[in-house]
Amino acid sequence: MSTVEQVLSTVEQVFLECASARATGALIRKVSASDKEFHFQNWVQARLDACDLQYDQPGRNLYPDFRLVHHAEGYEVKGLGWPGREANYDSNSQVPSGKHRGRDVFYIFGRYPNDTNGMDEYPVTDLVICHGDFLNADSSYVHLNKSFRGFGSYGDILVRDRKMYVVPTPFALAAGTVGLATLIVPANFVPESKQLIRVGELARVEVEKIVVSYEFDLRTNEMLRHMAPNPSAGVEHRFHAYRPKGQGEQNQVTLTSARVEALSYE
Repeated sequence: MSTVEQVLSTVEQVFLECASARATGALIRKVSASDKEFHFQNWVQARLDACDLQYDQPGRNLYPDFRLVHHAEGYEVKGLGWPGREANYDSNSQVPSGKHRGRDVFYIFGRYPNDTNGMDEYPVTDLVICHGDFLNADSSYVHLNKSFRGFGSYGDILVRDRKMYVVPTPFALAAGTVGLATLIVPANFVPESKQLIRVGELARVEVEKIVVSYEFDLRTNEMLRHMAPNPSAGVEHRFHAYRPKGQGEQNQVTLTSARVEALSYE
């Protein structure tokens, strides 16, 4: 028998803490009128502290937001006003994935009232914690910002290619998540907690062709995509959805009937 202690994933503990806090009415607190980004992140940070997890301090340009110290895992936080834009979100300079520099990455999506009537405290309407592979299974792509100089009539203007990625949220990809707390993890993930009930089996299938490059014509303002066969075409990535006992386990989670097309964004 091995004497090496098994290091279990923290995601069950974090999910159960987030679900409990939401169910018992732990409120998001806006620290200032100009706080449009960190209020939900602060709520998540309080949950990590309640789990007694150590993490590197988050920073504006760091990914993921919370990088755990004693576990090869990290958490990226996305707050969404509801009703409002909830089908997708802007990922500035970072393609979502389930692995990043040796860490498993989990995404914490939380929705909260879009109209708070000037209140500085408001509830978490619903939340989904999902493994990054549910959003994008390719972890090999490395984002880089590139630039060139020579644009303009004097040839001294720099053009910077700083990409933004628009990514479907789990609220758009999975039905049965409204008003509840849901955990979505790869199907080979074996929960340790007896508090979790499986409420769905989801499968995402890789497309036949993928974008491998693009070009932008400065004269016509047209963007052209160049496609190539996907070496993993048809591969099925399976996931299981879980919910805490007593928190809507009768509501099954399924993929949405309207499939999100890989090439639908312009």
